[in-house]
Amino acid sequence: MPEKKPKERERYYLLPGQGGRSFRKKQLFILGWSTAVALFFGAIVAGLMWWFSRPMH
Repeated sequence: MPEKKPKERERYYLLPGQGGRSFRKKQLFILGWSTAVALFFGAIVAGLMWWFSRPMH
Protein backbone atom coordinates (compact mmCIF):
# COMPACT_ATOMS: atom_id res chain seq x y z
CA MET A 1 0.00 0.00 0.00
CA PRO A 2 1.55 3.34 -1.02
CA GLU A 3 2.27 5.77 1.75
CA LYS A 4 0.42 9.06 1.70
CA LYS A 5 2.53 12.17 1.67
CA PRO A 6 1.77 14.47 4.57
CA LYS A 7 -0.38 17.35 3.40
CA GLU A 8 1.51 20.62 3.40
CA ARG A 9 0.04 22.94 5.97
CA GLU A 10 -1.21 26.37 5.05
CA ARG A 11 1.37 29.08 5.42
CA TYR A 12 1.03 32.81 5.62
CA TYR A 13 3.21 34.91 3.33
CA LEU A 14 3.39 38.66 3.36
CA LEU A 15 3.68 39.07 -0.41
CA PRO A 16 2.40 36.99 -3.33
CA GLY A 17 4.98 34.72 -4.94
CA GLN A 18 6.71 33.80 -1.70
CA GLY A 19 5.52 30.23 -1.56
CA GLY A 20 3.41 27.51 -3.10
CA ARG A 21 2.78 27.13 -6.83
CA SER A 22 3.53 30.75 -7.65
CA PHE A 23 6.91 30.45 -5.93
CA ARG A 24 7.81 27.37 -7.99
CA LYS A 25 6.66 29.13 -11.17
CA LYS A 26 8.81 32.16 -10.32
CA GLN A 27 11.82 29.94 -9.60
CA LEU A 28 11.46 28.14 -12.95
CA PHE A 29 11.16 31.50 -14.74
CA ILE A 30 14.35 32.78 -13.09
CA LEU A 31 16.16 29.50 -13.80
CA GLY A 32 15.18 29.61 -17.47
CA TRP A 33 16.28 33.19 -17.99
CA SER A 34 19.53 32.78 -16.06
CA THR A 35 20.37 29.70 -18.15
CA ALA A 36 19.63 31.58 -21.38
CA VAL A 37 21.77 34.56 -20.32
CA ALA A 38 24.64 32.27 -19.25
CA LEU A 39 24.58 30.45 -22.60
CA PHE A 40 24.48 33.75 -24.51
CA PHE A 41 27.44 35.28 -22.68
CA GLY A 42 29.31 31.98 -22.76
CA ALA A 43 28.95 31.95 -26.54
CA ILE A 44 30.22 35.54 -26.73
CA VAL A 45 33.26 34.74 -24.58
CA ALA A 46 33.98 31.57 -26.60
CA GLY A 47 33.70 33.55 -29.83
CA LEU A 48 36.09 36.20 -28.55
CA MET A 49 38.57 33.57 -27.39
CA TRP A 50 38.41 31.90 -30.79
CA TRP A 51 38.78 35.24 -32.61
CA PHE A 52 41.85 36.31 -30.62
CA SER A 53 43.53 32.89 -30.79
CA ARG A 54 43.50 32.83 -34.61
CA PRO A 55 46.88 33.42 -36.21
CA MET A 56 47.20 36.86 -37.78
CA HIS A 57 48.23 36.92 -41.45
